[in-house]
Amino acid sequence: MSWIKVRPYTMIAPSVIIFCLFFIYPIFYMIYLSVFDWNFVSPTMDFVGFENFISLIGEREFIEVMRNSAVYTFLTVFFTLSISLFLALWLNKQGGLYSFIQGAIFSPHIISLVSISMLWMWLMDSDYGLLNWFLGLVGIAKIEWLTHPDTALFSLVLVAVWKGIGFNTLVFIAGLQSIPKDMYEAAQLDEASPFRILYKITLPMLSPTLFFLAVISMIGSFQVFDTIAIMTQGGPINSTNTFVYYIYENGFRFFKIGYASAAGVVLLLVISLLTIIYFKLLASRVHYR
Repeated sequence: MSWIKVRPYTMIAPSVIIFCLFFIYPIFYMIYLSVFDWNFVSPTMDFVGFENFISLIGEREFIEVMRNSAVYTFLTVFFTLSISLFLALWLNKQGGLYSFIQGAIFSPHIISLVSISMLWMWLMDSDYGLLNWFLGLVGIAKIEWLTHPDTALFSLVLVAVWKGIGFNTLVFIAGLQSIPKDMYEAAQLDEASPFRILYKITLPMLSPTLFFLAVISMIGSFQVFDTIAIMTQGGPINSTNTFVYYIYENGFRFFKIGYASAAGVVLLLVISLLTIIYFKLLASRVHYR
């Protein structure tokens, strides 16, 4: 085999090795650990087969974790994409003011999620938080943002939406600017209404961007950890416990490595299944021209 044929493979070999070492190998090792009972420090591992998965499915706390993850993901993706699309349609204009607003909206995205979580934890303090202070000025009773089971999860959704809007808005604006101007000119000549232009031209042409953001937002929401670890630690009463924090607790607090690995496998299957459903249901509705 000549060097010309081998050279491309040697050029990508470092990336392939890193990908396999840090992405592929951990996945297979997690699957391997999921069929063992191991406490992380014992030199021996007891093979238990599918016992970890059976215990997981029968655990009431895990059912709550799945429900919390589903609610958190749906609300975060829905509100982030909806608000971002509205802002993108408004800000897709030339001018210094609009550029400044775009930068201001995007700024939370570049801030560490740990810092943002700490900031919002102070803002949402039930007794001394700035949000309840503002509510008190208008005569509204204080809200137990992070200390009541009925409001804690929605408070975390608020933080996630606030942080995610900026990135999604700029991606939407990039998608809007890639739409050919002649399509809008033709619609205006036909005296089409703004709503019809939005429904017949803007949204179909923006569908690849919307599809991309929906998939990555869904995957990212299912993997939320930092916000929960800092703001609620899964409480109160397990109302904000989600997949990744549940895996962390069982793996590194209770040292149930096999059980935590089984939960990780379930998370992998859930994300894979939802991604496949996304592609099956939405890919045919995506217009690339």
